[in-house]
Amino acid sequence: MKKITENIFYVGVNDRHKSLFEGLWPLPCGVSYNAYMVMGQEKTCLIDTVEADFFIPFLENIREVLGERTLDYIVVNHMEPDHSGSLALLRQYYPQVEIVGNKKTFDMMHGFYKIEEGLKEVKNGDSIDLGGTQLQFVLTPMVHWPETMMTLCGPSVTAPPTILFSGDAFGCFGALNGAVVDEQMNCDGFWAEMERYYSNIVGKYGTPVQMALKKLSGVHVDYICATHGPVWHQYAERVIALYDRLSRYEAEPGLVICYGTMYGNTERAAEVIATAAAEAGVKNIVMHNVSKTHHSYIIRDVFRYRGLIVGAPTYNTGLYHEMNVLLDELSQKDIKGRLFGWFGSYGWASKAVAEIARWNGEKLHYEQVGEPVEIRQSLTPETTAQCQALGRAMAEALVNQNAQ
Repeated sequence: MKKITENIFYVGVNDRHKSLFEGLWPLPCGVSYNAYMVMGQEKTCLIDTVEADFFIPFLENIREVLGERTLDYIVVNHMEPDHSGSLALLRQYYPQVEIVGNKKTFDMMHGFYKIEEGLKEVKNGDSIDLGGTQLQFVLTPMVHWPETMMTLCGPSVTAPPTILFSGDAFGCFGALNGAVVDEQMNCDGFWAEMERYYSNIVGKYGTPVQMALKKLSGVHVDYICATHGPVWHQYAERVIALYDRLSRYEAEPGLVICYGTMYGNTERAAEVIATAAAEAGVKNIVMHNVSKTHHSYIIRDVFRYRGLIVGAPTYNTGLYHEMNVLLDELSQKDIKGRLFGWFGSYGWASKAVAEIARWNGEKLHYEQVGEPVEIRQSLTPETTAQCQALGRAMAEALVNQNAQ
């Protein structure tokens, strides 16, 4: 039995089988599906459920905490099936339980599970008294689905300690290896995975995240209980600050260089650009081969660093496929405020440089830095000098923007 506070228990599960989250994002260290049991003096309440594949261990966790008591409420903060997938099964074991959500929650619930009865609709600011413990609901639409909400919990809606059941917000990739609360584990591996989780899953919705943070700005949050990753207690303030920074699209003064290459010529150009930028004073430089590095990690680094230079060869009179996919993914994330340069190569048909320019003009809308470099077949002294100039121009732009 994993106790968080005197009357709040962790009943979630770990998934160490899935290789891709949502069929898209790598899970080298697995992922947790977090659910929580709140034991009031009069009523009990389960906060979220888990993916249906893990229902049996989930049910065992619930029964261990409940003992002889019944389950009175299930709060659904988010309807994605990795969190709502056990609802219909739980109803088979606890037929009298009331499911708590907002109007949009129930619209989706009918579509996913055909559940129509035993529902308790709540609006922003509504609360439920469990007896000595109150739950208050904060609607946070588009963080990152239309129905998402968060649940505050405490002796009253204002008295600390306040526990925030935050849904997918403040979550991260990575299974939980024994401990649940951050102060009981080494959290070093979770920070980069939180940034990757945010950039891949929530990143498009910076404005709704900012609106949610404003709703919570006057609330003392002692524990953050997200649906993925550790329960944040010792580092709660750091986690909130990280989400604030990421949702403002603020970035560190560093450079991401992404390139596609078939026979090494474009890669050699990327190396020249990186060397020039480093010699001009850029310390944080990461390089990614778009055909080797999963785009999940590239997107994370584009969120992290202010500068971005991309390059690829022409392929079949168009842009190299993996670069085309990456630029499409970046355009969907709506990342703002990046400095952007580009280069390309071709064997017999010039297209890559023009296509990258089109992506920036029509979709990305980043601030252009330096002059694009176009390489015919392989580097020459002239195009080598142009690559060096592009690296130096990016370094100068990063230094100037950092000084503002």
